Amino acid sequence: MRQALVEAALRLIAEQGPTGFTLSEAAKAADVTPAAVYRHFAGRDELIAEVARQGYDIFAALMEFAYNGGKPSALAAFEATGRAYLAFARKYPGHYMAMFESGLSFNAHPDLGQMAQKARSVLEQAAQGLGQHLPEGKRPPGSMVSAHIWAMSHGVVELFMRGTPGAKSPFPPEDLLETGIGIYLRGLGLLPPDR
Repeated sequence: MRQALVEAALRLIAEQGPTGFTLSEAAKAADVTPAAVYRHFAGRDELIAEVARQGYDIFAALMEFAYNGGKPSALAAFEATGRAYLAFARKYPGHYMAMFESGLSFNAHPDLGQMAQKARSVLEQAAQGLGQHLPEGKRPPGSMVSAHIWAMSHGVVELFMRGTPGAKSPFPPEDLLETGIGIYLRGLGLLPPDR
């Protein structure tokens, strides 16, 4: 029953957003009584937190798979994590919205913070791999690079993937992200300039 409620919440979140439904609506969508919900979740935020927790788990696994231990090259692995971010947002919209649009606090749900850090650490690892050819004093911090790329990826999702993919831009979201990342990495000296 717990997972049935999560699945119902996922559908409602994808349709109405993370704050657009009630616990009673989730119970009805899962075909259980409203009282039954409280055996599994203290309230709607707890249900949304479980959706987000499962989302972070899927997201971290997808990022690790895309990174592939930095193979075949640091750049290819880094680019793969960017594409994985967009793929996750496209394939798991309910999870994505619960994770990033629900307003859940990591202080109130520390397990979410731990799961989010797991995914962020993959991107940080990928970013650090890009700077290995630079002298240590000229190498930008991997955590800064990964934070910028995370922000750029999130921006592409929010601005250009909502609704019909690419409807708000004449360019595919993957092209926007790849071009933006290329410009950013060249600016930091992590990639050679185009010839």
